[in-house]
Amino acid sequence: MAPGGSALKEVLESNSTGMDYEVKTTKVEVNNSNNNKPTKSGSAGIAKHGMHSNNGVYELLECPVCTNLMYPPIHQCPNGHTLCSNCKARVQNTCPTCRYELGNIRCLALEKVAESLEVPCRYQSLGCHDIFPYYSKLKHEQHCRFRPYACPYAGSECSVTGDISTLVVHLKDDHKVDMHDGCTFNHRYVKSNPHEVENATWMLTVFNCFGRQFCLHFEAFQLGMAPVYTAFLRFMGDENEAKKFSYSLEVGAHGRKLTWQGIPRSIRDSHRKVRDSQDGLIIPRNLALYFSGGDRQELKLRVTGRIWKEE
Repeated sequence: MAPGGSALKEVLESNSTGMDYEVKTTKVEVNNSNNNKPTKSGSAGIAKHGMHSNNGVYELLECPVCTNLMYPPIHQCPNGHTLCSNCKARVQNTCPTCRYELGNIRCLALEKVAESLEVPCRYQSLGCHDIFPYYSKLKHEQHCRFRPYACPYAGSECSVTGDISTLVVHLKDDHKVDMHDGCTFNHRYVKSNPHEVENATWMLTVFNCFGRQFCLHFEAFQLGMAPVYTAFLRFMGDENEAKKFSYSLEVGAHGRKLTWQGIPRSIRDSHRKVRDSQDGLIIPRNLALYFSGGDRQELKLRVTGRIWKEE
């Protein structure tokens, strides 16, 4: 649940299992000292930056301060000690090795040597086996399809990253997310005071469908001046894979209904980005209260949906 949100209750009825049970949604905070440490994925055994650490040239290109690979401009002190441009500002223009003033000397020789190198992607152990010119490597890694994914949980600033299998375990164990098998769902969402919409977030649900994982989000938030409820699906994988699937959502009562059909967004897109783009089912509060019936003092929405694979 997002900070400032009120306690919410989700009643889940899974068509795939035929079971009805109640799930209380509680605030889940990721402890900064333990759970907020980046989850180790399959890249733990790879040599640093995807290179062999015993190669002297690569070691020369490693910044002694941040230990990242250096890119132009590479700076050096009068004694020849090098460091990257980002760290030059951090060390207040003083060489961290010999304490001499750095000045504005560039190590053009090392920059030239780097041009001749071909290096593997740092995500080699995760499946990327391409080789790149040294100065193309960084740009590739920013968009490499094998790069780790960010945790898709909404409601806390979780910094955990990893491959999909790692994140599934993390969501279940650390965020206590409900996991369900099946490609159809039937959820009933209940909120005692629907007039409180300060970014209240229901805990997401993960579905195992077609051997892949999908994140179902449903929450209340402020769209401009209007309080609304929204539901949308995210795919735990890349955008190109997400386009192989479609999903539909439906909510209604008393002879009225809203429907939505679309393609799930990849978790490469953040939860906030998808929500703010309104790429999902949007339910204005007045209509949500109409669907709830009664005295309009309690929100009771039933959201049904299904996921299918495009041929």
